[in-house]
Amino acid sequence: MQRTYLAFQHNAKLHSLQTVVRAVRSFASLEEANKGLFKGANEEDHVVVTEQTIFHPQGGGQPSDVGAIRAASGASFDVSAVRMNQVTDGEVLHLGRFTDASSHFKPGDTVTQTIDSEKRNLYSRYHTAGHVLGAAVRHLLENEVANFDELKASHFPDSASCEFQGLIEGKWKDSIQARVDEYINKDMPVEIDFWDEDDFKANGLERLIPDRKAMGMADNEKFRVVNIKGAEVYPCGGTHVDSTQLCGKTNVKKISRSKGISRVSYLLP
Repeated sequence: MQRTYLAFQHNAKLHSLQTVVRAVRSFASLEEANKGLFKGANEEDHVVVTEQTIFHPQGGGQPSDVGAIRAASGASFDVSAVRMNQVTDGEVLHLGRFTDASSHFKPGDTVTQTIDSEKRNLYSRYHTAGHVLGAAVRHLLENEVANFDELKASHFPDSASCEFQGLIEGKWKDSIQARVDEYINKDMPVEIDFWDEDDFKANGLERLIPDRKAMGMADNEKFRVVNIKGAEVYPCGGTHVDSTQLCGKTNVKKISRSKGISRVSYLLP
């Protein structure tokens, strides 16, 4: 099976896309590894695989898109969750239900995908804001906090936070907020690019080079990066707004610390 083409990584402004169905499977027929991706799913649910997708699968700290897939025949499928296949490399699984149990898609059918644009915009704002926060903390504290490094982040609206190696004291909260405000108010452009290892090295960012083999990437494939102009570059497969100001007011909620790790949480209006 070929990998699903991730159309949203090349044009995040596509909120509707025509594509072709590759497979339709009942939830019950999925491998255990894939069943485990979809909490709360049952025998009424199906998985649809398409040649391309504008649905962002959950991953990289970002929730999955939701929406619908419809065929000219009238068959309609409500997408409630999207994940990367754990068995077949690079395949995207769209989980959901057909609105009419007697009207399904068939492999080869041409269908139109439509995502929930309001949720996509919210998730994109949170994802960009998380990188703005990460850049602000790095620029302020990488020479102030012992063993500092950026670790991971969650861009889910109800639990958004960035984690850092090293102990960040509460006294830094106001300074972090001020730096985040500065980057947001500067309306820095947010650009998507594709880099190879030499591009990372040319920009002095060897520390960010991803593990090509772990990601299942071919030797000639480039890594997708998000470049917040004037702040930081991050390897990233997620969706983003076009400039930092579009994130809106980004509120630094609190700094918590445990076992040498600091978590800085944030909230958007």
